[in-house]
Amino acid sequence: MVGNQVQVKKPRVLCLHGFRTSGEILKKMIGKWPDSVLGNFDFDFLDGQYPAKGKSDVESIYDPPYYEWYQVNEIECMHFEECVAHIEDYMIKHGPFDGLLGFSQGGMLASVIPPMQREGTAFTTVPKIKFVIIISGFELRELKSGPPKLLANVYSAPIDCPSIHVIGEKDFLKERNYKLMKSFVNPFLIHHSVGHTVPKLDEKGVETMNKFIEKIQEMFRQELQGGLGLKSAL
Repeated sequence: MVGNQVQVKKPRVLCLHGFRTSGEILKKMIGKWPDSVLGNFDFDFLDGQYPAKGKSDVESIYDPPYYEWYQVNEIECMHFEECVAHIEDYMIKHGPFDGLLGFSQGGMLASVIPPMQREGTAFTTVPKIKFVIIISGFELRELKSGPPKLLANVYSAPIDCPSIHVIGEKDFLKERNYKLMKSFVNPFLIHHSVGHTVPKLDEKGVETMNKFIEKIQEMFRQELQGGLGLKSAL
């Protein structure tokens, strides 16, 4: 503590990549963002548990290997429980993590972890996630077999977890991006002009991201001051 100013640590953020990409690829993609944003977080990048079972859309841009988290078609979502177990095991061994960042399929996953914790269906062995950064995220499509059991009630109530959503005007999943965003309480939004990708942040995008960072830092300050107050009272 300097004077009356409480020093806030950098939040640790677990990053979840998109379908048939990798943690290393996501690291390169968000590397487009300015240091004034990236420098506020301590990022950790995890690979999906399954090697890609088909062609990757990024083959002409990024080198392999490529991974996927789960598989889905119009009828069912396969290996979702294994995916959750893989992420939770990593969080136990390498955490604690304060927040999540997810792109595309990883964004979908990042968005459902806080409500799964709320419902007590998964991630009960790790600390509560305090915020999420969702890039081109989406709600899982409606399936003929119904949602995976772990997701049965994730949208039963608004997701009360600080969130920022990065959505592209030309994203083919744009409407599903917005539908997901509306599931959160008081979400921040960065809108950009390109498609299903991690964009560079323009001046307005950086300004919005900095406001989100300020909110997270203030939340951490309040938690830290509360902890210090408790210690002084004991």
